[in-house]
Amino acid sequence: MLIQQVFIENSTQPSDIRVTEGVFEEIAPSLVPRPGEEVIDGRGCLVLPPFIESHVHLDTCLTAGEPVWNQSGTLFEGIQCWSQRKETLTKQDVKDRVYRAVRMQAGHGVQFVRTHVDVTDPKLTAMEAMLELREELRDTIQIQVVAFPQEGIDSFPNGRKLMEDAVRMGADAVGAIPHFEFTREYAVESLNFAVGLAEKYDKLVDVHCDEIDDEQSRGLEVLAARAYESGLKDRVTASHTTAMHSYNNAYVTKLMRLLKLSELNFVSNPLVNTHLQGRMDTYPKRRGVTRVKELLAEGVNVSFGHDDIFDPWYPLGTGDMRDVVFLGLHVCQMMGYQEIMDSYKLISTNAARTLHLGDSYGLKAGNPASFIILDADNFYNALNRKSEVLYSFKSGRLIAKAAPARREVLF
Repeated sequence: MLIQQVFIENSTQPSDIRVTEGVFEEIAPSLVPRPGEEVIDGRGCLVLPPFIESHVHLDTCLTAGEPVWNQSGTLFEGIQCWSQRKETLTKQDVKDRVYRAVRMQAGHGVQFVRTHVDVTDPKLTAMEAMLELREELRDTIQIQVVAFPQEGIDSFPNGRKLMEDAVRMGADAVGAIPHFEFTREYAVESLNFAVGLAEKYDKLVDVHCDEIDDEQSRGLEVLAARAYESGLKDRVTASHTTAMHSYNNAYVTKLMRLLKLSELNFVSNPLVNTHLQGRMDTYPKRRGVTRVKELLAEGVNVSFGHDDIFDPWYPLGTGDMRDVVFLGLHVCQMMGYQEIMDSYKLISTNAARTLHLGDSYGLKAGNPASFIILDADNFYNALNRKSEVLYSFKSGRLIAKAAPARREVLF
């Protein structure tokens, strides 16, 4: 297959892409079609690496209002709502909803997903269902599964055993939620346990860390220290870190040194955290999104996640990662031209580092031919015009396509 006349990752000169047996063979200008080779006219469209969802809860997706709605819009009422819905879980229920959500994501160019799966369920129903789906969907969507203790590790009955059982079942990463633990001591011990579990079973770590407006929530410093001291370093991710929005600048200056030493990844979830945070404020109301711009300026890896898709924590959601980027750029005040142009990296190359995908991800000869084609010449225009993802190829196989949007104004 030969794709002609495309702009690769915001390049200003068109190139061609040759795919042979599911692998990028050549990426160069003016490639000549071979006899019998399928040729696609790229028409000056944009080619990017596939989008990556680096933080979502697929097990809870598409459950908003079941059995009740989150009326306060807070994280904690969302947990209460989910606790009720969790009682009715079946494997088929989870699989049906996740399959629908994954198809939504695929239609928007997503090919890699890291999902957090609640293991504060004595039956581990969702975990079992998600691990089966991971295998069933592996040729189209690559799923990483995080064992996530939604109601705490040391604050939930038998929490440590459930976590270890989930890891033994095959989870890819170990989670934690220190800000929801009963005490500061429990929070610290839960992080020690999570990192130790990851070391024992050679897993990644992804912690819901300080997802609260409390400036005294300091799980991040503990996680960073453990990542540094254990040597896990960039195998560890701090998700949300919304309390960092409220930290005083003197403390952040001190903390930043440790964050760089630890080589932590960060995931920010602008859609959901602008909705959940600041709920206890009158005015002024805090945005409640972590310091994305400052972390990037210090060379810290940051990616964006959708977090929730129509569930107790977020009553909207389409699975389109560009919705996340669009709002995130506004909230984080990253609206310079080059910042917008480069923002696709927050849901592609930066996210690939978070998921530890290695050198096999990306647009270069010898890599699996996984890529997307958007109906625009660069990402600035693709984001601003909400351009369609025309094609999504996974290892050379077309897994999703769309027609260009056409509108007619009759005056």
